[in-house]
Amino acid sequence: MHLPEELKYTKDHEWTRIDGETAVVGITDYAQSELGDIVYVELPEVGTSVKQGESFGTIEAVKAVSDLYAPVSGEVIAVNDKLNDSPELVNRDPYGEGWMIKIKMTDPAELEKLLDKSQYEALL
Repeated sequence: MHLPEELKYTKDHEWTRIDGETAVVGITDYAQSELGDIVYVELPEVGTSVKQGESFGTIEAVKAVSDLYAPVSGEVIAVNDKLNDSPELVNRDPYGEGWMIKIKMTDPAELEKLLDKSQYEALL
């Protein structure tokens, strides 16, 4: 299982890459492997407000449907439209092409509530 050192993680298996005031969000390699073949991803519209810990969409695999939870609060400023036609990108490249949304953070201090790599490994 691959866990990049520079990312922050949630207990719900989302990852966050910070780029200035922007948080890029996806699900972890562990989460995609547990879900199995991903067949559909429902993501919010650009401009939607999200709150840390609240659902921002769903991910559907052959064997389950799961909620996706926002790791930080803010406004959705980009959505990975490639996932509409190719949801399997989440399985193939969860930390790259399989990213889901970008959030302009309203409270960067929320990042302190997220897990680092070693904390996330301990959770698993």
